[in-house]
Amino acid sequence: MRVTMDDGVALEVTDAGSGPALVLVHGFGGAKEDFADHIEVLAERYRVITLDHRGHGESDGPTELDAYSLDRMAADVLGVADALGIDGFRLLGHSMGGMVALAYAGTYPAQVSRLGVLDGAFLSGSRRTPIHEQMSRWIDQLDRISEREPSAFRTIEEAAQRLSARNKRLTPAQALHLARHGVRQNADGLYRWKFDHHLRARAPYRLSPNDYIGLWSRITCPTLLMWGDESFLPDPAGLLAHFKQAELQKIEGAGHWLHHDRLDVVLASLRRFLVSPQAAQSAI
Repeated sequence: MRVTMDDGVALEVTDAGSGPALVLVHGFGGAKEDFADHIEVLAERYRVITLDHRGHGESDGPTELDAYSLDRMAADVLGVADALGIDGFRLLGHSMGGMVALAYAGTYPAQVSRLGVLDGAFLSGSRRTPIHEQMSRWIDQLDRISEREPSAFRTIEEAAQRLSARNKRLTPAQALHLARHGVRQNADGLYRWKFDHHLRARAPYRLSPNDYIGLWSRITCPTLLMWGDESFLPDPAGLLAHFKQAELQKIEGAGHWLHHDRLDVVLASLRRFLVSPQAAQSAI
């Protein structure tokens, strides 16, 4: 289904299962189908809502590039919930989607009953460059992205091979599934990733570390931070003090895409945690 936001951007949304509402938000460059294996299991107990972020998958891209901000994406979660008549839900996000989920739960703490973050909790450096340098860097990045020819593939299988090269733990079936939903065929017959590459530019106006901490400290629900011990992101153990009731689960043998790398482990932990705040293990 399509749900139109207040700025006119239409998002592609799926609604599966029944029971308490659970909203899943994917990471940068991904799509709602990233959670296909999770939906199949979680929809046995929950009403699972997934969305393609703006500029991703089958959702529209905004006409203004500043409409890709974290607060705008958090507003999209609210817009989807309102459109579906959901008042209060469990929330799960991966990577960029995890940051969106954290921002949403910190802004509307009474609306989130359980919060799961898959390798998406981190603080960037506190050093801030002068604003004119940030703005010129952003403009330069946008120019380079506009001039760059996006990767193109002759077949979906070629795109799957690219994904496998980036994450060697993906099974051939997983890579093919992600590629099938991650590319679209263009008029020239070639396949290209279906997300807006302007998202790669680092916008000049961003939340500071203190802003993130301020939001996280407002989160009142049980929170589970999951982290792959081979992720390129740092161990988030030091961030637990910023939450009212958070726990960390380290997943051995998993990288940044831990929900693909260790699907069974992640699913088992989520099923326990979403039911009871004390049920998830502290380490695997």
